[in-house]
Amino acid sequence: MIRGGRTRAVARSHRRSSDRRSGGQALVEFSFAIILFLIILMAVLDFGRAIYMYNGVSQAAREIARTTSVHPVPLAGGGLGSSAETASVIATQQGLIPGLQDPTFACVDISGAPVSGACLSGDSVKVTIHAPYQAVTPLLSFLGGFDLASSTSIKIQ
Repeated sequence: MIRGGRTRAVARSHRRSSDRRSGGQALVEFSFAIILFLIILMAVLDFGRAIYMYNGVSQAAREIARTTSVHPVPLAGGGLGSSAETASVIATQQGLIPGLQDPTFACVDISGAPVSGACLSGDSVKVTIHAPYQAVTPLLSFLGGFDLASSTSIKIQ
């Protein structure tokens, strides 16, 4: 049986090859779309990780400053932030936040100016802390690492 100059078998064969070509096209389009989607997904995850680490650095600065304001100097003497309680909090925070560096301590007055001499009740302890951040996503890692820093001041008890 001839239909429009072709047999049914030839028309069916032509339809199948056309379906194969459009299936290949869909596969190529999907591969482009999935690559773009994965890059965007990894960038969003990296950005979320950076926010999480920054929040952790800020929380570490607050915790260390709070402990140092309650225990500014050990009974045996020493500098600001050298108490056993402060050292314990620093060790705990360094275990929670990868790469968290040792904090710097300063005694400041109510205006934020450094105090010379010993810290007295009414002064504040200022804690500054840093942690490096390196992106995991290959496209973002070429920008290099970032230094996440936080500073907190709390009145000495």
